[in-house]
Amino acid sequence: MNYLTVENISKSYGEHTLFKDLSFSVHKDQKIAFVAKNGTGKTSILNILSGDDQADSGNVIYRKDIKVAFLSQDPKFDKTLTVEETIFASDNPILKIISNYEKALLNPEDTDAYQSAFDAMEHHQAWDFETLYKQILFKLKLDNLEQKISTLSGGQKKRLALANALINKPDLLILDEPTNHLDLEMIEWLEGFFAKENITLFMVTHDRYFLERVCNEIIELDEGELYSYKGNYSYYLEKREERIEREAVETGKAKQLFKKELAWMRRQPKARTTKSKSRIDDFNDIKHRAHQRRNDHQVQLELNMERLGSKILEFHKVSKAFKDKTILKGFDYTFKKGERVGIIGKNGTGKTTFLNILTQTAAPDSGKVVKGDTVKFGYYTQNGIAIKPEQKVIDVIREFGDYIPLKKGRQISAQQLLERFLFSRKKQYDFVEKLSGGERKRLYLCTVLIQNPNFLILDEPTNDLDIVTLNVLEEFLLDFPGCIIVVSHDRYFMDKIVDHLFVFKGEGEIEDFPGNYTDYRVYEDSQPVVSNSTSEDKKEKEALKQNEATKLSYNEEKELKNIESKLNSLAYDKKELESKFNNPDLTQDEINALSDELQKLLDTIEAKEERWFELSAKLEG
Repeated sequence: MNYLTVENISKSYGEHTLFKDLSFSVHKDQKIAFVAKNGTGKTSILNILSGDDQADSGNVIYRKDIKVAFLSQDPKFDKTLTVEETIFASDNPILKIISNYEKALLNPEDTDAYQSAFDAMEHHQAWDFETLYKQILFKLKLDNLEQKISTLSGGQKKRLALANALINKPDLLILDEPTNHLDLEMIEWLEGFFAKENITLFMVTHDRYFLERVCNEIIELDEGELYSYKGNYSYYLEKREERIEREAVETGKAKQLFKKELAWMRRQPKARTTKSKSRIDDFNDIKHRAHQRRNDHQVQLELNMERLGSKILEFHKVSKAFKDKTILKGFDYTFKKGERVGIIGKNGTGKTTFLNILTQTAAPDSGKVVKGDTVKFGYYTQNGIAIKPEQKVIDVIREFGDYIPLKKGRQISAQQLLERFLFSRKKQYDFVEKLSGGERKRLYLCTVLIQNPNFLILDEPTNDLDIVTLNVLEEFLLDFPGCIIVVSHDRYFMDKIVDHLFVFKGEGEIEDFPGNYTDYRVYEDSQPVVSNSTSEDKKEKEALKQNEATKLSYNEEKELKNIESKLNSLAYDKKELESKFNNPDLTQDEINALSDELQKLLDTIEAKEERWFELSAKLEG
């Protein structure tokens, strides 16, 4: 079943043609990744699909009556709403039923309203949906449902937009870099979610493990042409290489034929027959094929790095905390030459704060950081390049000098250096603000590396970089003789670059793990599972097993299932309510009101549990 057809779309900006006459389609159950170099139009194509931009020519046709959701890099929300209000603001009828039920729970005296809301939940089988949407919010670390949109970070807004899209279960989901702003645990959960849910996907992503495990087709835009590969990332790499080799052979044959036909053209008299005119037309086609060349220039990275001395960087009993959140607690470590450390951990465990203390742009609460005299940091931050109004690309590099020193006493001009970073002479005179997100990141990487650091700190370096640039950056880092620290959710990148991990576990606990990310996951999966389930979760699982015996009536089975779902939901509500007591600014009246609310919730849970035990006992009997 065809969900989306794109016919001959083109887009130009002034004299620059981004793409021309592109056509492709998306069918039910396809999970397609769209791959292209930075600056060739990936985001423009997504904007055209979403209606945020218009193609200069061509058509975008969606199948009637399908539900489509878009996840952009910069989602827009009503800032006056809370997280939960934003979720319920969608046009999903099940969510409206759940919203009415939640309101009815707040006023248990109105039994008619409660019964009506309960019956609606029953009729539309909304219990499972309620559990699903709260699970999605929980997995994406959006626990505070009362938090205002205006107070959310950019990453939280992106995760809320993702949650909104998943909750509404669209037929077709179009995603722009879905793994940006997710930690590793969230990414792996999202992989599993897409594996089991029947959602058709069309996405732009640079996450190569995500491509490998989620996608069943890859569409590549290369040299203005679209190529489709019916497989995952490994299949794409293999078949792409075969295609390029085949094209090289065909171009070689065309060149030989061109020489032969060129000699014939030169021998021909001016008066030609119809037959020779046909051959002349063929000659023009051969000439075009013979002169085709791939624009396969790669980023060339070269450093004039100073040697590191014997003392590099030392942490001596370093501690850091913000209010009630501990980041570091008596942390000791001595860095050695050539160390390659990956840093992983959930969002909010202090990874970026650690880097700021390491580079001495933030001070610890206690302890000290000692930096060796020969150490020169290169710090690639998530903030990226600071854009100045009407600043051109060439001006950014000239701030470091017209000539940049390289190895063995050589030097290179600012223009030549930019060409090595894939900025053509024409592109160098573009305004920085007109560059694509990936091009800005590439320019920023250039400014970090040309300062010739011997200790590289890379905070999410892979965001928005295309796969070609990522591969070159990885090869450069493998040969880099200095120290490297990487914070990244790109597991493929981490596996290739780092030798050991600092695992930020929260509350100041940092584990030094001897291996890369995949090694760590294998180790974690081999450990005995320590259950953190609530007693309600355990009861739910046990009840599901018992229910297989079908010793209850149909209505009792349904009631038991509803109680199990509601206990799960109530456990979530209890956790959320208890967290509100952590606010140090609560007045005594507010504490009393919260206590009353919590007691009502506990009474509801107790009543539900009693009925659950009653039905369970009957099931056993």
